[in-house]
Amino acid sequence: MKICDVCGLPEELCVCEEIAREVQTVKVYTVRRRFGKLMTIVEGIDEHDIDIKELTKELKAKCACGGTAKKGQIELQGDHKRKVKEVLSDMGFSSDTIEIRDSDKKFNKRRH
Repeated sequence: MKICDVCGLPEELCVCEEIAREVQTVKVYTVRRRFGKLMTIVEGIDEHDIDIKELTKELKAKCACGGTAKKGQIELQGDHKRKVKEVLSDMGFSSDTIEIRDSDKKFNKRRH
């Protein structure tokens, strides 16, 4: 039987990830990428406490979009800020610590 190094409980009963989810400050915002496509960026999740690959997989399934995890942040194709906050809250993240930033207006203007 394996024992968690952090909390000292058996791995089946380990609550480290749930505790880590409640104290993380997560920022969610959109950026415009090549050809005017929007990307939703989720950052501020500590990779050491939470399995970011599994979280990315879950967000992609719930938002019905493509995406990836790079450099400690999650990138989702499209504008999913509100849905990401809702899904993260359902997964155990505190909704008070999820910050949704409105993107900068000057970067969202279409080029003519």
